[in-house]
Amino acid sequence: MYLNDRAQTARSDRRYINTTMRAPLLQREDEAELARRWLEERDEAALHRLIEAHARLVVRIAAGFRGSGLPMGELVQEGNIGVMQAADRFDPDRKVRFSTYATWWIVAAIQNYILRNSSMVRAATTPKKRSLFFKLRRLRASHAVRFDGRLSDDDREAIADKLGVGVADVELMEAHISRPDQSLNVPIGEDEGNEQIDLLADTSPTPGDLAEAASGRRARSDRINQALDCLTPREQQIITGRYLRDRRTTLAEIGENLGVSKERIRQIEVRALQKMHATLSKLVDHPEELFDD
Repeated sequence: MYLNDRAQTARSDRRYINTTMRAPLLQREDEAELARRWLEERDEAALHRLIEAHARLVVRIAAGFRGSGLPMGELVQEGNIGVMQAADRFDPDRKVRFSTYATWWIVAAIQNYILRNSSMVRAATTPKKRSLFFKLRRLRASHAVRFDGRLSDDDREAIADKLGVGVADVELMEAHISRPDQSLNVPIGEDEGNEQIDLLADTSPTPGDLAEAASGRRARSDRINQALDCLTPREQQIITGRYLRDRRTTLAEIGENLGVSKERIRQIEVRALQKMHATLSKLVDHPEELFDD
């Protein structure tokens, strides 16, 4: 059944590719007009014509990523998404062919799809690591590897120098590509009652840790409130805005609200902090720690 599904998919892909090769090409003026109709009028028929006319470009680019191991149909579908993204950002008034502009978006869409589906583990999280991911895949696909399927030390150093990454990054990415993901529910040993996940340490806080943290937060809040009581209402407003809210208010914002200069607010803040420090010094050994994030 599985083989029949694969054969059916392959036939569908071939039919689609043959259809794309018969789609008429567009002239520069036609591209600009269709793109303008989509951008300004959200004309879906215009967008469809753009996608249809550039389907052969998508197929040609997707074919270059066959070594990813993902179905050709899925790569083409992602490439078409790249065409739609290009259509949303294309400037028809620039002297650039839409196909030239769309190529970058097609490649980016296919590469991102490959990265998302190559593993559950996000290994290529930066532009340099994404470049490393694809360069290593191409190198392995061209058989420029040792008999055991791994790169030589010289290859790793050359790739690291060219991409500006460390040799250790190359080794980690190579291991990621070579080794498939393993489920944490794989049985261990002969006793199928135990799984790999059972060997992982639980790093979550214990109930005691949570209770201690909550108690510490309450004590911190009580000390700060005691220190705030020694301030004037205006000083309390400044300190609360500057240090005790998720979004810290700027000196300029407080000054504008109170009708005084930013420098005056800074002076009041300094005096208020000195008063609070004097009060807190009588309550705790290190009052500055109460304001740590």
